[in-house]
Amino acid sequence: MRSTLRPGDIGYVTYLHGTLYAAECGWDHTFEAYVAGPLAEFAKSQKDRERIWIIEKGAEIVGSIAIVEASEYEAQLRWFLLHPSLRGQGIGRFLMEEAMRFCREKGYSRIFLLTEKSLLAAARLYRDYGFVLTEQKTHELWGSIITDQTYELDISDRENP
Repeated sequence: MRSTLRPGDIGYVTYLHGTLYAAECGWDHTFEAYVAGPLAEFAKSQKDRERIWIIEKGAEIVGSIAIVEASEYEAQLRWFLLHPSLRGQGIGRFLMEEAMRFCREKGYSRIFLLTEKSLLAAARLYRDYGFVLTEQKTHELWGSIITDQTYELDISDRENP
C-alpha cells in the first residue's frame, strides 16, 4: 500500500472502477467519466488534508480509497474499491481504519460518502463503522437504473470501532 501518486495511477484507478463496475453492475462508460474527472482534479490539487491509498499486487493496482476535503470539518470518502480477488480478506476494513485514523488526525468531525444501493458488502462495512444512511434517490444513470445513497458519520466524539 502506498499514498503517493505515480504516473498511470489516475488512469488505472479509473480503469479499475470502469471495468469492475461494468462487469458487476452493468454500468456503462459514463461511470468512468464520473470517476475520472474528480480523480484528475484531486491529483492536480491534492491538499495536506487529503490522501489516497493505492493497493498493489505485484505491479498491478488492485484497489484504492481516498479522503477528500469537503470543508474545514467535513471529509468525503471516495474511490473505495477492491478487486474481487481481494475481497473478504480484511483489506477493506484495514483501508477504512486508515481512512478513519487520517480523518481524526486532520481534525475532521464529519465524513460522508456516496455509494450505490446494490453494493451491499460496502454498505455493510460502512454501517459497521457507524455510518448512517441519510439519503437515497433512484434515477437513470450510467446506462442503468441506480439508487444513489449518501452515508454520513459524525466522528467528533467517536473512538475507533
